Amino acid sequence: MAFSKTAVAAGFAVAIGVVGYAQAETFKYAFQGELKGLDPYSLNETFSLGTLGNVYEGLTRRGPDLEIQPALAESWEIIEPTRWRFHLRKGVKFHNGNDFTADDVVFSADRVRSQESDLKTRIGADVKVEKVDDHTVDFVLASPNPILHYEWDTWGIMDKEWSEENNTTKVMSASDESPSYAGLHANGTGPFKITGHETGVKTVFQENTDWWDYGNKKFNVDTVELTPISEDATRVAALLSGELDMVYPVPVQDIKRVEGNDGTRALTGPELRTIFLGMDQMRDELLYSNVKGKNPFKDPKVRLAFFKAIDIEAIKQKIMRGLSTPSALMISPFLFALSDQFERYPYDPEEAKKLLVEAGYPDGFEVGMDCPNDRYVNDEAICQAVVSMLAKIGVKVDLNAQPKAKYFAKVLQSNGFDTSFYLLGWTPGSFDSWNILKNIIHCRTEEGSEAPFNLGGYCNPKVDELTAKILVENDPDKRNQMIADAFKMHLDEAGHIPLHQQGLAWGVADSVELAQRADNTLMFYYVNKN
Repeated sequence: MAFSKTAVAAGFAVAIGVVGYAQAETFKYAFQGELKGLDPYSLNETFSLGTLGNVYEGLTRRGPDLEIQPALAESWEIIEPTRWRFHLRKGVKFHNGNDFTADDVVFSADRVRSQESDLKTRIGADVKVEKVDDHTVDFVLASPNPILHYEWDTWGIMDKEWSEENNTTKVMSASDESPSYAGLHANGTGPFKITGHETGVKTVFQENTDWWDYGNKKFNVDTVELTPISEDATRVAALLSGELDMVYPVPVQDIKRVEGNDGTRALTGPELRTIFLGMDQMRDELLYSNVKGKNPFKDPKVRLAFFKAIDIEAIKQKIMRGLSTPSALMISPFLFALSDQFERYPYDPEEAKKLLVEAGYPDGFEVGMDCPNDRYVNDEAICQAVVSMLAKIGVKVDLNAQPKAKYFAKVLQSNGFDTSFYLLGWTPGSFDSWNILKNIIHCRTEEGSEAPFNLGGYCNPKVDELTAKILVENDPDKRNQMIADAFKMHLDEAGHIPLHQQGLAWGVADSVELAQRADNTLMFYYVNKN
């Protein structure tokens, strides 16, 4: 299913009705994966960030159509080209009653950039954060940055006093099996408090009647219950039976069933997330391969062979049931004006075989592949299809598909990028190409202090030079051309293999109204239950 830009705009929000607030309601929903921990800086993953975004708030937030809105900051201004001033909202309290002040912002800026944080890119390492007074904070930059605050809706501000009292000033790594206090407890400023959390079982949220924006609330639910249900059939059955008010994702093969059921409906639309394949191009020898003494993925011919071996239309029709848009780039075409200049490499297994011969692998080779099985739409099925397609060019893939908690704990920086070949999805939190270039494509240091989500270590210094210029360029035409130049270099080298932008499919009871955002984030403060 190809989506028009009009469809995207329309898909950003579902109408939010006017309701009364006399009757308390409980909203019960399920997601395919679990909310492993409650530390808001532990995992840079849409579901975790979005769910915790109901509890922790940033200086900014996003509306139902993804526009930037004031949140903990009432306003901001650029008082010098490299100095941004944020005026903080007064009278805001954390869930434990502590006052929100500039000290919390300064503390959170340091904590989010600490060693184990998965959200380091929210603020540049060279940015200085200065307290002006209790409700004013300056961010001093080394160079201009027109998109400084574009991702701050997912940088939740933490309570400095609470963190210090509970010895949780350090971030709990996503790979850490011994969670800190912040991994088990939450204390934000948002519209909901977490009153119960059992990993893999249930998380309970309670309405925060002391929320600073409570007088403008657009929701009538006072309790929210999240239950992780990994099995598609079980998740959908719970919706159809009335046990749950909402589930996501709905498998594409079950959309008609949800639509045809009395009392439920399917909400579908385009998502901004790109699903892609990555390859370890940094190590001299792959961790999981029968090729010894060298790394086949260092050769762009091998990477291009893999690219041309992927029958993306078969994946779209047979696995995604049409609910995907094949992509040539690592970003949704709705987020980059010049995306129509690019085309995918055509599916050509014979050419792929020739490329492997030229690269010195006439009989192919073996390689291990990591894949989540409960994170993206039909993720394991996609990986199984890739395994089958690569087998046709002589490449034997040993697939390791596992729940997202174990998958991320294995492949991320915190575990030393323990992967040779992997599937990943990415929505740029800023909805801007620089996010992709900086996080996924930029040269990575071995320990991951730079570009920690470039798991395979693709590197082109010329692309990095353009990325630095893109960050500070204010002319949109010049900036877009530089982005196009960077993406072209990356595509020419088959640095990654973009697959598609997956479609959204949520199952919702007819008694519920909510906003379906194109970033696949569910915000409770738009949920109404009749």
